[in-house]
Amino acid sequence: MAVNFPSIDPAALHPVAGVTLGWAEANIRKPNRKDVLVIRVDEGASVAGAFTQNRFCAAPVTVCREHLAAVSKGGKGIRALVVNTGNANAGTGEPGMAHARATCAELARLAGVDAQQILPFSTGVILEPLPIDRLKAGLPAALANQKAAHWFDAAQAIMTTDTLPKAASRRVTIDGHVVTLSGISKGAGMIRPNMATMLGFLAFDATVAQPVLDELVKHVADRSFNCITIDGDTSTNDSFILIASGKSSLPAITSTNSPAYAALRDVVTEVAQELAQLIVRDGEGATKFMTITVEGGKDAAECRQIAYAIGHSPLVKTAFYASDPNLGRILAAIGYAGVTDLDVGKIDLYLDDVLVAKAGGRNPEYKEEDGQRVMKKSEIAIRVLLGRGNAAATIWTCDLSHDYVSINADYRS
Repeated sequence: MAVNFPSIDPAALHPVAGVTLGWAEANIRKPNRKDVLVIRVDEGASVAGAFTQNRFCAAPVTVCREHLAAVSKGGKGIRALVVNTGNANAGTGEPGMAHARATCAELARLAGVDAQQILPFSTGVILEPLPIDRLKAGLPAALANQKAAHWFDAAQAIMTTDTLPKAASRRVTIDGHVVTLSGISKGAGMIRPNMATMLGFLAFDATVAQPVLDELVKHVADRSFNCITIDGDTSTNDSFILIASGKSSLPAITSTNSPAYAALRDVVTEVAQELAQLIVRDGEGATKFMTITVEGGKDAAECRQIAYAIGHSPLVKTAFYASDPNLGRILAAIGYAGVTDLDVGKIDLYLDDVLVAKAGGRNPEYKEEDGQRVMKKSEIAIRVLLGRGNAAATIWTCDLSHDYVSINADYRS
């Protein structure tokens, strides 16, 4: 069961002018479920992406990178995205590349654009051929039911082991102009930074120059989808896409130095963090949602390094599942994180407001019943103070339960 997952009202997901969404049931892997999504964007929109750093990346990721690179070199803008679930089209060699390109070509033919203006995405089982004929057969239906208000249906159409659809939306005023943002994400397992199996699509109606959007997507990814971990496995298919449709009355943002950019950056980051945290809340078998903050580091990189070591540790995660305050496991993870000049004698460790370790050792006033009281909660904060600088970083993770093993043991059944 998802951990404190918010109720999402489909009517509260605002349409974004210049963006429409349509879905189909194409029987990619299972019958009677939405498994193909097409997102169309009007001419003039800017699109940017951040992708997995797994060297065994899926064919669609390679094609997306190629098509976005062509835009940056002056090619035609992206006009549509196509997503299938149930099959990752990863570990599929040259046939997989051919299938990804064929998907783009068919959607381009139906939509009246160039194949290079299409971005393909896949998620699901790795090492199995993509049923390209079924995917292509589903595209006309996905185009036929395109609507600007289909964000909730779109969130359902990209799910795999997710138990709930994930979506978020905002309306904000920047320099007196209303800007609308809506986004969806998917993921529940195979989640680790760089990026974390997840897909995320976030659209807004501001006008943003392509080079600025390219910088924005990196900034946002590093503070949202690159700050979550469920099981420490980096997927082959991770993709995060920003769409700036250009339909708002807000003057075009052409520089990262403008106040309008800063305001937009902050709200886009906020929405992306919400979408990323929904993935953790719906983590496979999760019963606890944990925020890990590391403070007092020399730089943010080492703070993240230590936070990830804690968040990836199976021993830490299983202790939280059992509400067992075996908190020396956290200190061990800090120690093996790879910060070689760390002075452990300066480290303090808090569990919520409970000071567990002080100056590298057990706090004399710490009582195990206080630690257990915190660990029984469904939302827990772990705070580490390094005492060596002013940098900080925060990541989000969940516990590791029996159900996680069962879900992944039976994934293909």
